[in-house]
Amino acid sequence: MQAPPEEVDPDHAREWLEFTDPADPEHRVRADLTWLTSAWTCVYGRGCAGVVAGRAEDGCCNHGAFFTDTDDLERVGAAVAELTDADWQRRPRWAGDWTEADDLDDDDQALRTRVVDGACVFLNRADHPGGGGCALHGLALRTGRHPLETKPDVCWQLPVRREQEWVDRPDDTRVLVSSIGEFDRRGWGPGGHDLHWWCTGSPTAHVSAEPLVDTYAAELTELLGPAAYRELRRLTHARLDLGLVAPHPASPRPVPVELHRRRPT
Repeated sequence: MQAPPEEVDPDHAREWLEFTDPADPEHRVRADLTWLTSAWTCVYGRGCAGVVAGRAEDGCCNHGAFFTDTDDLERVGAAVAELTDADWQRRPRWAGDWTEADDLDDDDQALRTRVVDGACVFLNRADHPGGGGCALHGLALRTGRHPLETKPDVCWQLPVRREQEWVDRPDDTRVLVSSIGEFDRRGWGPGGHDLHWWCTGSPTAHVSAEPLVDTYAAELTELLGPAAYRELRRLTHARLDLGLVAPHPASPRPVPVELHRRRPT
């Protein structure tokens, strides 16, 4: 069985930052600067080991994508309607039946993209004339859009993890706290340590010349809002200038990737 690449210990030191959203005084942002200043980048097709042993060509597309809400489903549905046979290898068979229900636990079911032959129905194989990989991702690139406009929420958010909760303060005020961090294997719950989920903690995927706070600008803006993202980026680069961020141990050494970042504009 193919083993996943070597990973660092997930309990390494992390540097966190918290600030108020300039556009909303009732919104606080907590950000894992160690993750956001890391050199992580998606390495699908260039060293990715996949999430199922022996199926590296599937990337992280084996289990289908669960939809977060109706808006997510409708946005993806509109993108599916744009796909052609050249975009999507399985369109002739599955164009009208690309979702399925799956059990989340003993009581609940949720809708996800259909799994066909062990992978998401939208995953084109390497022999497809239009190229391998996600058909929805390819559609975005072909039409000049960002993939977050065509793909399910879970697909474009990973491996960034956003958690939100309303916090009641001692002075009877209430704020929404959005936490942005690394979706490591613990994010999958009690069974996470048995998964072939490796990329956030492996040096194999920490090969970007720019920090994640810059390369994931579109995704972080969508998750936090434009004003909060701009403040996050400003504060992150300010901390880097002071050398106060605990580095991610999976990012390259001895020269941290932070030294190669572009200056904030």
